[in-house]
Amino acid sequence: MKWETHEMTQSGSPFPEPSRTDDASREIELCDAGFREISEEIPSGLKLGEEHELAKGRILDVLNGTEEQWRDHRWQLSNLITDLDTLKGIVNLSRDEYLEIEKVGRHYRWSVSPYYASLMDRDDPGCPIRMQALPTIRERFDTVGKKEPLVFTENNPAPLITRLYHDRLIIKLTNMCSVFCRHCQRKKDIDSRDVFHSMDSIKGALDYIREHEEIRDVLLTGGDALALSDRQLDWILTELDAIDHVEIKRIGSRMPCVLPQRITPELCSVLENHDPVYLNTQFNHPKEVTREARKAVDMLTRSGVIVRDQTVLLRGVNDDPGVMKKLMQELLRIKVVPYYLFLCKRVRGIMHFCTSVDKGLAIIEQLQGYTSGMAVPRLITHVPDGRGKVPVYPRTDPKVWD
Repeated sequence: MKWETHEMTQSGSPFPEPSRTDDASREIELCDAGFREISEEIPSGLKLGEEHELAKGRILDVLNGTEEQWRDHRWQLSNLITDLDTLKGIVNLSRDEYLEIEKVGRHYRWSVSPYYASLMDRDDPGCPIRMQALPTIRERFDTVGKKEPLVFTENNPAPLITRLYHDRLIIKLTNMCSVFCRHCQRKKDIDSRDVFHSMDSIKGALDYIREHEEIRDVLLTGGDALALSDRQLDWILTELDAIDHVEIKRIGSRMPCVLPQRITPELCSVLENHDPVYLNTQFNHPKEVTREARKAVDMLTRSGVIVRDQTVLLRGVNDDPGVMKKLMQELLRIKVVPYYLFLCKRVRGIMHFCTSVDKGLAIIEQLQGYTSGMAVPRLITHVPDGRGKVPVYPRTDPKVWD
């Protein structure tokens, strides 16, 4: 991209006014016009309200629920869809799909919140919501990926703790989620039943943090950290607040996306009392950015919680520049900060979701300069053998600058 040199302005500013050449401006204009054209064809949850209401009514009929119960996250968690008979009353399954879910379910647990099920296309097995939530036989065919990342087996210095870095660590509080994502890197941690760890184990993790003054940043995760009750979270956050060297508390949760009913005034009141709190969530497709998600994020941000997104690049779900651009722009609309774009880990059972590094780089290259810098996440890959994550940057084309 060329820049014209201008004389010093009358105000005396030594900085010339930059202007693009006509060719560069035209290229960006054409790209933007092309995106606007395809953007209308990419489904967004913010525009699918009527479809969601119809699906909600259908699901409430199947589960014998009420509108009031639908808004209650405790009812949602008590009515997670975990069996095929219930599922086939909500979406249309071919015989092959039915058998695949049945077979895979013997090896890998699956579960879907009624809310997240309402976002599914009833007929299309290629629906990005269905692909993330419903098992397919490809999970069983995968024998190439690693059984378990070393990060979970060789970096555990204390109960419930995983530590890869000098000044921060995570506490895995539970294995429970409202949706067991098919691309989850912790498939082997899910087990066949929900586990909330003992108070002694949690105290052991907190004692470890107290003894290591270099720890300034603690991430509460799982499973999903918001599967814990408000009271449990309040106690853990209070204990962390009392440790002088802990400066930042983070919560890892997909519930603003897959179960926004969990974000209640009571929860927000708890989080507001433990400032600063950051919530890392995960939206993977524009269909997930709904009015309910927007309301949940609005409640969090008004309580002082900073909400950031960590999208996972998934083959067939969002490995398309147009889809990714729309997702990031929709996230900014609801006050979620795009943060990371993770390359899917090469773990057994999820290899069919993996893309190449080049695919991720190509998507970032088609975001940079063509949308707001705030809408461009950092592309992240995991270093082998549990040594942490690193950013991957596109190479700068020397022809961009003259």
